[in-house]
Amino acid sequence: MDDMHAVHRPLIALVMGDPAGISPELAARLLVSQRVGETARLVVIGDRRVLDEGAAAAGVELKLQPVSVNEVDRTLEATRAFVDLGNLAPGDVSKGEATLAGGRFAIENFRKALELGRDGKVDAVCFTPFNKKAMRLAYPGYDDEIRFIADVLQHRQKMREFNVLEKIWNARVTSHIPLSAVASHISQEAILAELDLTRRCLIKAGITEPRIAVAGLNPHAGDGGTFGMEEIDIIEPAVAKGIARGWLVEGPFPADTAFLTALKGGFHAVLTMYHDQGQIAMKMMGFDRGVTMIGGLPFPVCTPAHGTAYDIAGKGIANVGASEEALLLAARMVGQEQRPSALE
Repeated sequence: MDDMHAVHRPLIALVMGDPAGISPELAARLLVSQRVGETARLVVIGDRRVLDEGAAAAGVELKLQPVSVNEVDRTLEATRAFVDLGNLAPGDVSKGEATLAGGRFAIENFRKALELGRDGKVDAVCFTPFNKKAMRLAYPGYDDEIRFIADVLQHRQKMREFNVLEKIWNARVTSHIPLSAVASHISQEAILAELDLTRRCLIKAGITEPRIAVAGLNPHAGDGGTFGMEEIDIIEPAVAKGIARGWLVEGPFPADTAFLTALKGGFHAVLTMYHDQGQIAMKMMGFDRGVTMIGGLPFPVCTPAHGTAYDIAGKGIANVGASEEALLLAARMVGQEQRPSALE
């Protein structure tokens, strides 16, 4: 895969995630993926012993250029490089079990990759799945990836997690909060902020005129106030303000049909009011192809939308499709970042 044009492909830091799940196998499969190889250069961050276990499970042979963290730079000529932190002996982690050692491994790898992104040494960061229990054991303040990224980078601007499935995106107004707290966290300002960030991320992904469908909160989108007033008092006015700004936004649509409406109506994204409103629909449509993208950073951060799959760890049957899509989305967004006219 090394050729004279390699340096023109974006350089993506690939973080080895939870070692007790399918992350080592996915990392190995990505390193031999033709689709990824034609699109991006990879520098993997982790422990070579753990990666070799993943390669053995996947039945693939890896040829990687070893580099130190200090040698990582966008001008790196190797298309497949590895930063060996030597931070985990495979025997210290049991397959299918969330452990402190596994969490520390993933945390350290992720931190190094984010720092490389912050310093402009890589174009994007992707990671194979984390296990949140293991991450919390290693980092007690770990609520989710957004919280950790904000801590590491001291990033105080708005970030949001998007789920992406081929041509449809899911954004949400609230995320990892109790369902009982959702209604109190919905406001016109919050909806408009999410619409703005969603538009900007879609444009960076190459969609020049993004169309966004907005879901209601209540059954039947409130049914004219019969089942709640949030649609009338909050969501409809927010949509109207978005339209007044020149945004291509419509709604609120009943949440149980919002994705059907979006797919049939040519929308690029659905803005839902809470986590499971969108997650269930997206995973039903394509569990093995879905991507999670964290928007609002100077560089893309992407991962497969599925989890660590402890039940099949080490069996050599992990599906690499969503991980490939994550890397390809990151590369595409980097390409758009390099075209200022696309953001105008």
